[in-house]
Amino acid sequence: MSSHSEAPVTPVEAYELPYYVAVFTTVRTQNQNDYSETNACLEDLVKDLPGYLGMDHGQTPGGLGITVSYFRDADALTEWRTNAEHHSAQKRGRAEWYQCYTLHVAKVERSRGFRAGVGPSESAG
Repeated sequence: MSSHSEAPVTPVEAYELPYYVAVFTTVRTQNQNDYSETNACLEDLVKDLPGYLGMDHGQTPGGLGITVSYFRDADALTEWRTNAEHHSAQKRGRAEWYQCYTLHVAKVERSRGFRAGVGPSESAG
């Protein structure tokens, strides 16, 4: 999503289980008019949503984008899915910004992390 040069690069941590992820994988079109601005607004909007845990994003040199959003429960994910501004951006994405995309939603039943100098961490499950 957005790049914040002052923030350290780190993945979203492992949370207490269970929680939910939405994996949004995209290939964008050449037309990216207002995409960055809309994306920044949506990032700010989702951060204020109760139950939102965080987001990881990556882009391959070939143009495949992957965004993984983390939510405490299914209700938080539903609230985001049905948000009016998010819904409007989805329509515009299908009309202008994306050649194709997939969305996978899953309940996380196991979660691990590692940080050099600290070692592994694992959520129960």
